[in-house]
Amino acid sequence: MTGAINGNLALPACENIHDMAWQSSPGQSVFRKRLHRVGGPESGQVTSVVRYEPGARFPAHDHPGGEEILVLQGVFSDEHGDWPAGSYLLNPEGFRHAPFSESGCLIFVKLRQFPGTDREKVAIDTHASPWLNGKITGVESKLLYQQDGFADSTWLERWSPGASCVLDVTRLGLELFVLEGAINTAGRQYPEGSWLRLPHGTSLVLGSENGCTLYVKRDGFGYLRSA
Repeated sequence: MTGAINGNLALPACENIHDMAWQSSPGQSVFRKRLHRVGGPESGQVTSVVRYEPGARFPAHDHPGGEEILVLQGVFSDEHGDWPAGSYLLNPEGFRHAPFSESGCLIFVKLRQFPGTDREKVAIDTHASPWLNGKITGVESKLLYQQDGFADSTWLERWSPGASCVLDVTRLGLELFVLEGAINTAGRQYPEGSWLRLPHGTSLVLGSENGCTLYVKRDGFGYLRSA
């Protein structure tokens, strides 16, 4: 598809937001860095980091295919509430709002990747939930979204210094976004701001020398189009 960004789901994809330039958007004083896009410039499936300048407002709009937001910095707002850094939102298909930010904010956003009118609306403060021990030694997690009837699930993971595992990506792929620290694999380090998408069949040793915090999305490929 013409103009797609990291649109081939059969291939691994990697970007670092600090190596990318900000681009304008339909919202005045709202800028974005697109990590992935398949479809039209303003109507396709998109994964991006979006920056609202102080006082920025975005026109009211619908969300066909739903929307997922993790607030990274500042306070993101709409007519439904104010969402400070650490807030996680899943706005299901059919949701409509007019977002803004009085103080400015930075958010990680996935658009049109959550079909299904019976998905639950989620709004949580991730700082308020405890870290839980998982299957990997030295790795704790917080569940952000998981719902019966849908394949995808979203987590935060916190890796202790020196933690590592053999990662075998199965079923419907894996996405990672490094929120703090760095992860490494095959001699390469992925610092804060790195986004990775790993297709089915990927096998690698993943570790963190000094510790890190990750956004993790499992089994989301079934809702993505490939270009």
